[in-house]
Amino acid sequence: MGYKEQIDINRLPVHIAIIMDGNGRWAKNQGKFRVFGHESGVLSVKDIVEGCVDIGIKYLTVYAFSAENWNRPIDEVNALMELLISTINNEAETLNKNNVRLNAIGDLKSLPQKCIDDLANVMEITSKNTKCTLTLALSYSAKWEIIEAAKKLITQVQSQEINLEDINEEVFAAQLTTHHIPDPELMIRTSGEHRVSNFLLWQIAYTELYFTETLWPDFRREDLFEAIVDFQKRERRFGKISEQLN
Repeated sequence: MGYKEQIDINRLPVHIAIIMDGNGRWAKNQGKFRVFGHESGVLSVKDIVEGCVDIGIKYLTVYAFSAENWNRPIDEVNALMELLISTINNEAETLNKNNVRLNAIGDLKSLPQKCIDDLANVMEITSKNTKCTLTLALSYSAKWEIIEAAKKLITQVQSQEINLEDINEEVFAAQLTTHHIPDPELMIRTSGEHRVSNFLLWQIAYTELYFTETLWPDFRREDLFEAIVDFQKRERRFGKISEQLN
């Protein structure tokens, strides 16, 4: 029996986040340049999105390009930007076919203008889709996001739109780039690294973390289903004890 058949459809995580790691190492293992790994990683994204649609995952967020990735060699950064643009344009029809809405978070203004324009266009084209929301984290940093949220709240307090005493977790979370989607219940990181790398630090306070040795270009929907089966075996207590849950 495959992992898909073991999934309890009534207990699916609503939101899954993925740190897609290992493209460069995968390419090196193949004797190829790093960009070959990134190109192959796009196939994994497509398969995972389709896997989410297949079983009914409502939200999928993937760490596509971190703010720190700008520090990589310029040739690799340029290749990543070109790959991002071509992928966004090529996948618009498929996203609509699968009823997937495209979303993006991060310091999007720092992206090349062509990327910004094409991203906005596909987001508009897919805005009415309801099966699944695919969020690309681009030029994203959780620390940047939290600082930006703090700046917004400071400005609102200074302009007397809100009182300092009114600020709580809900008010703060409303300033984040993910304010319109639920926090992830499951975060997956590929390639064997055991860290979250400045990704959704506020949002993953109670997220279940799943680490796999599989490099991202080799990660497919069966691997996703295995992670979900593992997730469903865990007891999520949120500070309570088992007896309280039962």
